[in-house]
Amino acid sequence: MKKIVLLALLSSFVLGEGMSGWNNYANEEAMKAKKAEQARMCELYTKKIEAYKETMRDDGLAQATLNNYIRLESTYCEEK
Repeated sequence: MKKIVLLALLSSFVLGEGMSGWNNYANEEAMKAKKAEQARMCELYTKKIEAYKETMRDDGLAQATLNNYIRLESTYCEEK
């Protein structure tokens, strides 16, 4: 009986360590993907602002749209 309990405890420890290592790898990959997506969105909104300024109308709605693009750009580009 002691061997079964010992085997169960040892198995759970080994599996727990193995899953922990895999979980760390998954977290690192998720963080890399998040940073890559954030950099992509930063670049997208930077280009969108430049293009929008060239063709922007002269009214309040156009200014509100530009302000929103600027807000989104600052959100995505804050880590650079």
